Amino acid sequence: MSNKKKIKEKLKLHPRNKNRGRYDLNALVKKNPQLKAFVKPNKHGNDSIDFANPKAVKELNKAILHYYYGIVYWDFPDTNLCPPIPGRADYIHYLADLISEHNFGRTPEGSKIKCLDIGTGASCIYPILGVTEYDWRFISTDIDLKSIDSAKKIISSNPSLKSNIECRVQKNITSIFNGILDTSEFIDITLCNPPFHESLESAVKENQRKVKNLSGKINNETLLNFSGNSNELVYEGGELNFISNIIHESEIFAENCFWFTTLVAKQSNLKGIYKLLNNEKVTEIKTIKMGTGNKVSRIVIWTFLSKEQQNEWRDKRWK
Repeated sequence: MSNKKKIKEKLKLHPRNKNRGRYDLNALVKKNPQLKAFVKPNKHGNDSIDFANPKAVKELNKAILHYYYGIVYWDFPDTNLCPPIPGRADYIHYLADLISEHNFGRTPEGSKIKCLDIGTGASCIYPILGVTEYDWRFISTDIDLKSIDSAKKIISSNPSLKSNIECRVQKNITSIFNGILDTSEFIDITLCNPPFHESLESAVKENQRKVKNLSGKINNETLLNFSGNSNELVYEGGELNFISNIIHESEIFAENCFWFTTLVAKQSNLKGIYKLLNNEKVTEIKTIKMGTGNKVSRIVIWTFLSKEQQNEWRDKRWK
């Protein structure tokens, strides 16, 4: 198999992802008429949008959520991160596969699965996708009160989300699970898309590179094509430091959660993450590769439960 073919396969979306084909822009515009203003022929003469324009990206994702997932209201301040739906949906589908592997090939749905989303953001995107695809239950956490308020408004405005997503504010910016979870609570799976950058300057430089790749133009403005405030994009020590905090605190709740998971954007961070996990004496580590567009990412997964404890968990919660 050629290297080119290998790369192409890596960039395929999950088989259950609703966004695998080309966007039907006519159908999407019907669901979100605001998108029409941004639809223009590309250099090949095909209708497309300018993916370097954050307003166009936001309207496209609104339309996708309405058309494929039945989410009528999805709005938040333009300063907040606008997540690309296809990649976010892939994370949810791979987590469903993970659970299925430990449940005789069946994916438990409804209230049998409870998830914890670390840093849900103003868009509340992972809980939305988890509820609409699998009817799972979610606890959504964030340190930013405005983001939590935005998530609550989205939840209350969509009947399918009500009673399925609970929002909790993390009052201690240095904590992950402490102050959020009670030691009597049980979570089937956690998920997180950590802040990637060590500084705002790094975020701006990365955006300029991305915009140049998308549009062929050099943009000296600080506007991010998927937007995003500093809490969503920047963390002291970057992605590795944030994930280190997740790993250290996960040990405290080792028996309260089946699987801990996180996205890892930088492959160079994997070695340090594996070392930290082995120091915590986890019983199992998995890595799932996934890719969308020109971006390759991976999900790192770990558990502290023994095989016997895993079987007991399955029998008690998923039957």
